[in-house]
Amino acid sequence: MQHSINFKQLINKLNPIVQAPMFGVTTPEMVAAANKANCLGSLALGDLNAEKSIEEILKTKKLTNDTFAVNIFVHQLPKITKELEEKYNLSKSFIEQLAQVNQLDVVLPKLEEIKVNSYQEQVDAIIDEDCKILSFTFGNLDEVSIQKLKSNGTILIGTCTSLEEALTLEKAGIDCICVQGWEAGGHRGSFVSENIPEIGGLSLLAKISEQVNIPIIYAGGIYNAKTFVAVQKLGASAVQVGSLLLNSKESGLHDFERERLKQVNEDEIILTKSFSGRYARGIKNIFTSTIDNSDYILPYPYQNKLTAALRKIAKQNKNADFTNIWVGQSISHFSEKSTTDILLQFVEDIKLMKL
Repeated sequence: MQHSINFKQLINKLNPIVQAPMFGVTTPEMVAAANKANCLGSLALGDLNAEKSIEEILKTKKLTNDTFAVNIFVHQLPKITKELEEKYNLSKSFIEQLAQVNQLDVVLPKLEEIKVNSYQEQVDAIIDEDCKILSFTFGNLDEVSIQKLKSNGTILIGTCTSLEEALTLEKAGIDCICVQGWEAGGHRGSFVSENIPEIGGLSLLAKISEQVNIPIIYAGGIYNAKTFVAVQKLGASAVQVGSLLLNSKESGLHDFERERLKQVNEDEIILTKSFSGRYARGIKNIFTSTIDNSDYILPYPYQNKLTAALRKIAKQNKNADFTNIWVGQSISHFSEKSTTDILLQFVEDIKLMKL
């Protein structure tokens, strides 16, 4: 791909489908498989450090010669205060006791043991690896990073959950926005306000498409050709799909998580802050029910770092009540086929729908 290519030129060469960057679920194999279907694969780097980010990028490059997006968390780190330290210790003690009562033996890290990475070191790594598409969530890039990336010819894709956020991203010079509907699985990409907008995806998309002049990717509730056609008519240049691929051959979900996913009911899919301190849509369990109704939720990313060891132990014990399984509101068949086959079938269904 030429360095001067823009998002519209890119998406015209591909099927207008982006594989969602699902941190902890997306694998280099999934990204390559999405590319094989002539869709845009997205590698989830989350808040990894630069060294680990490069390692994942190199793994992916070995599997595909096509361009893929990389995705990072752009978060502001809360200042550590005495109040935060006290709450951290109380939360740590409560969660350790809750785990023990449920036959999970875990010692969570002390606050001083937690390391949080800033995204700026990832930006430098992404430029060094000559990645040409960067998507991001939880905020907006700083001006210096934007200029660095643009000088590298990198297409920038921001995430928004409101009109105000969309306009903020457009004004900052971001090339494309991913409008995340209320129905979407995983973490909400909100960054303007702590109170996330409870706006249905189609209403949000229609409103934003009328007021911004940059391309839109829509995410949230896309699981068949009908939903694709609906959002395309409302102004989306492409869609982003995640839940559709959760049970795919290349998914990073464990077998016990896949079984839980296949049994999920609509009323079990909730928004929760319990695991990370940020709202995310996933499957309700003992941990979410207990923590969401408590005073033991720290600001992101400290809650996320605190519960990481618990989730690791829960996975080792195949305990779905203490691990996060993110999923969107639209329950689908959750196919076990390869990501390539799932996406090619999706593309074929769209073509038939438009005949």
